[in-house]
Amino acid sequence: MPRFDIIGQLGSLRRYARSLTRDGAEAEDLVHDALVRAYERRGTFRSGGNLRAWLLSIVHNAFIDRLRSRKSEAVRIEQAEYLADASIQAPQEHSIRLAEVREAFFKLPEEQRSALHLVAIEGLTYSQAAEAIGVPLGTLMSRIGRARAALREMEDTLPARAKSHLRIVGGP
Repeated sequence: MPRFDIIGQLGSLRRYARSLTRDGAEAEDLVHDALVRAYERRGTFRSGGNLRAWLLSIVHNAFIDRLRSRKSEAVRIEQAEYLADASIQAPQEHSIRLAEVREAFFKLPEEQRSALHLVAIEGLTYSQAAEAIGVPLGTLMSRIGRARAALREMEDTLPARAKSHLRIVGGP
């Protein structure tokens, strides 16, 4: 395999990259990416071929790939913004209520919280959840019962105005 004189080509590569990007830092990144590609694909360079032209074509193709990637990313961001705009913000009282439920859930002891999470949020059966955390079925059921009771107690201590249609799992 012939030895590449990459150093001698850097000036041309940088000038061309700068011409394409119109930004010094971006041009340096483009040259770097192109040189990585050239190294990875050095086996495709024809012996006796024009190294400079080959490297410049790699810079060009890397630039085109970046443009396509940016356009694709812009479309994804636009679609995400559309979806975000389409979502409706929860009324403040529900947001506060959800935050209170979340806080109460995280105040539960770890063994109760994990048991309730597996059953109520992940949808595992009691036996699957018991197996997942390595406890007997009765122990899991006891932990879930205590967790639900603690959450119901928290619910009962709230003023009547704060209670909403949100239901504590296993609650009345």
